[in-house]
Amino acid sequence: VGNRDDSNLYINMKLKAAAEIGITANHIKLPNTATEADVLKCIASLNADPAVHGFIVQLPLDSDNPINTEKITNAVAPEKDVDGLSSINAGKLSRGDLGDCFIPCTPKGCMELIRQTGVQVAGKRAVVIGRSKIVGAPMHDLLLWNNATVTTCHSKTSTLAEEVGKADILVVAAGRAEMVKGEWIKPGAIVIDCGINHVPDSTKASGKRVVGDVAYNSAKEKASFITPVPGGVGPMTVAMLMQSTVESAQRFLEKFQPGKWTIQYNQLTLKMPVPSDIEISQSCMHKPIDQVAKEVGLFPDEVELYGQTKAKVQLSVLKRLQNQPDGKYVVVTGITPTPLGEGKSTTTIGLVQALGAHLHQNVFACVRQPSQGPTFGIKGGAAGGGYCQVIPMEEFNLHLTGDNHAITAANNLVAAAIDTRIFHELTQSDQALYNRLVPSVNGVRKFSDIQIRRLQKLGINKTDPMALTKEEVNAFVRLDIDPGTITWQRVLDTNDRFLRKITIGQSPTERGFTRTAQFDITVSSEIMAVLALADGLDDMKKRFGRMVVASSKKGEPVTADDLGVTGALAVLMKDAIKPNLMQTLEGTPVLVHAGPFANIAHGNSSVLADKIALKLVGKDGFVVTEAGFGADIGMEKFFNIKCRYSGLRPHVVVLVATVRALKMHGGGPAVAAGVPLPKEYTEENLPLVAKGCSNLNKQIQNARMFGVPVVVAVNAFKTDTKAELALVVQHAKEAGAFDAVECTHWAEGGKGALALARAVQRASQAPSNFRFLYNVELPVVDKIRLIAQQVYGARDIELLPEAQEKVALYTKQGFGNLPICMAKTHLSLSHDPEQKGAPTGFVLPIRDIRASVGAGFLYPLVGTMSTMPGLPTRPCFYDIDLDPVSGVVNGLF
Repeated sequence: VGNRDDSNLYINMKLKAAAEIGITANHIKLPNTATEADVLKCIASLNADPAVHGFIVQLPLDSDNPINTEKITNAVAPEKDVDGLSSINAGKLSRGDLGDCFIPCTPKGCMELIRQTGVQVAGKRAVVIGRSKIVGAPMHDLLLWNNATVTTCHSKTSTLAEEVGKADILVVAAGRAEMVKGEWIKPGAIVIDCGINHVPDSTKASGKRVVGDVAYNSAKEKASFITPVPGGVGPMTVAMLMQSTVESAQRFLEKFQPGKWTIQYNQLTLKMPVPSDIEISQSCMHKPIDQVAKEVGLFPDEVELYGQTKAKVQLSVLKRLQNQPDGKYVVVTGITPTPLGEGKSTTTIGLVQALGAHLHQNVFACVRQPSQGPTFGIKGGAAGGGYCQVIPMEEFNLHLTGDNHAITAANNLVAAAIDTRIFHELTQSDQALYNRLVPSVNGVRKFSDIQIRRLQKLGINKTDPMALTKEEVNAFVRLDIDPGTITWQRVLDTNDRFLRKITIGQSPTERGFTRTAQFDITVSSEIMAVLALADGLDDMKKRFGRMVVASSKKGEPVTADDLGVTGALAVLMKDAIKPNLMQTLEGTPVLVHAGPFANIAHGNSSVLADKIALKLVGKDGFVVTEAGFGADIGMEKFFNIKCRYSGLRPHVVVLVATVRALKMHGGGPAVAAGVPLPKEYTEENLPLVAKGCSNLNKQIQNARMFGVPVVVAVNAFKTDTKAELALVVQHAKEAGAFDAVECTHWAEGGKGALALARAVQRASQAPSNFRFLYNVELPVVDKIRLIAQQVYGARDIELLPEAQEKVALYTKQGFGNLPICMAKTHLSLSHDPEQKGAPTGFVLPIRDIRASVGAGFLYPLVGTMSTMPGLPTRPCFYDIDLDPVSGVVNGLF
């Protein structure tokens, strides 16, 4: 602070020394008008910067404003206080914690000089003259903890010469020129002179010379070792500053060594019978989320806190860890789902709790963010269940950090842009449109960046708005959208069946422009799929620009870039692209990010969350993610779409099955909500289980088709018998599973998934030969046929006329080389939800094909897909309430 000549001299000495040994050093200059707040703000910034390993505040502070020096020195983070002047470092030194603090540089340099003499400090009588916080007091402590008998003298010491005469080691830091006389010194003593004083000297050009606190000429005759002034303690002080900075960097690297976690796990208190999910979640004492972030090696500037229980993770962590090896990549999938439930989410969380809290492996769960719609509808939450949950489950299942709301806003901005553009093109001339699209501002007309891109797409290489011909103006302003081809719908994150088909534009202000439209649930938006597949902001923005929303009347694709909305979408989504950090009941970390549909989209959490987690866990750690629906849908898309775009290669597939779901696949009776289960599901029935294992066998084959080892997790229920569980395990192993184990994690937490965790560990060491099912360069029909035949067991496929037209259209438009994302029922391997088990010989009908060009896939429609759920007669919201006194949410499950 300020511009003192002496301070600048000292700083330049330090900068020069740093440069000589390869330390990157910077001099931050604040003006002499700086206030205390200005200095504290600068210090706070340096404290939070992981690239800064140490810094000093040069004293005195040369400011026109009053500044509390003590407050300033104590504001420096103790781990970066390489000057050792903060109260915390001083306190640790006074207590003898020499290995856990920074020692002020001058005393540290004095000790090094004493060691260089070869004289043992232990047992010697030492005298320190001076008691300043910078030299005297810490020098006393340092000598004391090196086992010297220490006396501190000061201005009030009446027998100074007598005390000096007893010293084997004498350190003087009084600030008085030549106050210690040579005759006072004990013969053979070590004398360290820290003083710098100026005395008159007419022989010098400056009229003065520098002397220490000791009368050097007489003292050197009696001392065995003595430091000169100048050239003694000063250079050692600078050297010790460099050494402390190096030590700080070493401590930092040791503490934040990638993959080296020091994590505190939560101990579960298990109850029987198992309470409701929300009771368990609210009874658990979660760790502050900034503690979780610190435990897994995230820096403070890489985390944005959203209260105490959730945080955003900055994408910059990927750049910091780019050279670190990835951990083991595990995907959890399941047999074909049934209304009885298989427990994939619960198994995902149970597995990570077992790997982390019980086997002490670095492990992350990466899961989808649920839609808020089903939370108030019929499904309830999606945080896992029992003693395997992401917590707080009410935060997880509701707004979280607002990502879904950002998607809703971005999606609906596109929808508004489409209809608005159609309206304005219908009601204005070319020139009127052009004048409004490229307005004159202060007499200047200028294209925006996105308009330049549209011109380039049209082959118009001009940047001057006045240079366009009438034909070029027409091409530029007319998207000429065919309303019948619009595939982009408005979205809402609420189940509302009455929005499945609506009429828009009925206000008189829309001049009769009406059309039939619909609302979808937010998670079905292509923006959600883009979020899940993007590998950074730039990639997300490019994908947004490529999103096809309709076709022109000439059959050309109309994109978000054509609408001019791409940049605005990126702005709306700039925070949503950062994964959300949460934790499990047992304190293991979770990244929650994106939640695309598993039928018309790929049904997996984000690529970015997986990539960040894989770097954070280190090469021996695990990342466990979950794929939506059964292995034939979510897992197939995980491999063929997500892994294709991410470049990541999985090590293990965990396939979840239950006895009662397999009984349904074996021909068990239908079940209805609110009605007791038929006896087939509550009593032992080995033939029914054996028949249903056909589905398990097929899904094991599907996983092995991709060259990845499969571990089957048999999620046990209290009605399952030992014989039934053993039969499933036997069938799984005979079908080629690497291993199959019984799991009881719902009731026991991570402890109940220990066998599964150990099996996953072993499987991750087994040979893996991951491969895709198809080459994207194959014709669209061939890719669909491969999935249908190889994964579903179909004999062939049948493309209905509309689908045939789309194949031709998308191939013509250049989208034929995109991966395939099949949209079919999740309740059967076939297109018929009533066909359980493992049907074969069927022909798979392809009703239509649509394109999510921004996300990067074509999705054939097999049957009718509902993209807006409805509410049942008795929705979940009847049970959901808020305690107005405590603020506690009740009724979620």
